[in-house]
Amino acid sequence: MKKTLLLIHGLLVATIALADATLRESVTAKVNAEYPSLFELYQHLHANPELSFHEAQTSARLGAELKSAGYAVTTGVGQFGVVAVLKNGLGPTVLVRCDLDALPVKEQTGLPYASQVTTKDDSGAEVSVMHACGHDIHMASLVGVARVLAAMKAHWCGTLVLIGQPAEEWGGGARAMLSDGLFTRFPKPEFCLALHDKSDLPAGTVGTTPGAALANVDSVDIAVRGVGGHGSAPETTKDPIVLAAQIVVALQTIVSREITPGQPAVITVGSIHGGTKHNIIPAEVKLQLTVRSYTEEVRGQLLAAIKRIARGQALAAGVPEDRLPEVKLSDDATPATFNAPELTERVGKSFRDWFPADKVVSVKPVMGGEDFSEYGRTADKIPICLFWIGGAKQEVFAEAQRSGKPLPSLHSPFWAPDPEPTIKTGITAMIAAVLELMKK
Repeated sequence: MKKTLLLIHGLLVATIALADATLRESVTAKVNAEYPSLFELYQHLHANPELSFHEAQTSARLGAELKSAGYAVTTGVGQFGVVAVLKNGLGPTVLVRCDLDALPVKEQTGLPYASQVTTKDDSGAEVSVMHACGHDIHMASLVGVARVLAAMKAHWCGTLVLIGQPAEEWGGGARAMLSDGLFTRFPKPEFCLALHDKSDLPAGTVGTTPGAALANVDSVDIAVRGVGGHGSAPETTKDPIVLAAQIVVALQTIVSREITPGQPAVITVGSIHGGTKHNIIPAEVKLQLTVRSYTEEVRGQLLAAIKRIARGQALAAGVPEDRLPEVKLSDDATPATFNAPELTERVGKSFRDWFPADKVVSVKPVMGGEDFSEYGRTADKIPICLFWIGGAKQEVFAEAQRSGKPLPSLHSPFWAPDPEPTIKTGITAMIAAVLELMKK
């Protein structure tokens, strides 16, 4: 009897393994068949980028692609957000998100489909525009996921909600979609998934980070004010350029001397502007800072220290009370992204089942930010998981490992993901994760 039971168990295991292998082969074949048209879509999106909250054409194209795949599509959610719903019987509701917007960066990749787009930003300045963060990869992958899962409804059950989110780079797109009824007008998800390309992982690789994965992001503007005058008579002025320089240097002591060692924290001055001519001491210099942290305690400590140092340096320079620096916190802050550990483990297990062992890696938390975090911070406390897909060309990655030469980072004008393995891996990984959560 025992031998019979063992034999039956062995046959069941073998049957399940064969079925899983057959499913994976079917997905691979469908992804390969879809890739040529997805690459054309990717090239179009890459060559026609749009800035945050200006994604009119991008939104329309994504909506049309999802509608043609058989989904019920709603556009204009949170300005330019797209929501596509496919119901397939009883089962969980899973949301998969991609982002639509590009960056004010002049592309220097040399690609034949490189962006030549220029436009005016919200301040009226003329800027170049580029998909320097891979959101075009994300959109092409989402369309691939939509097509393949629509064709494989026999293998999953539940409700699939695919969204194209505006203004991830600005930091307000997720809030805009939530405020416009994402979780009330449409089926409320039980899980939220997203992928993001990674420039320092080789294409074909998938990475997961359980728990804290991305940082709090705050933008701080400092107006350093002084008393202007002639450059030949500095004693008659209160020079805001010198004061701004002193503030910039003093800010570097916050992380090194005020934050407990081992606590992640970053203060970067990304912009400094002031003055009009060689021999004029201006009345004002403007600084723009990005501030990164993981905990609310450290976040509060960083922001308080920035205000204290700006004020203290100005007082030490003799700036009058009515001309002390103005420190303003922007409203585009994004909270830290926390990948639900149990969900992330399920997603990671699906990757280990679908990919070779050396293609699934653990990724350390980074100081980048993502407003995908917002979907897990509503009153519903929905589990979320953002995972990484490698984008670097294999040979370029290998050379960087050998020589120590740094790879182009995300937001670099030189960042160019290797499209085919990156898109195919993105589609396959997301399908593996969805089928794990929605399998029959």
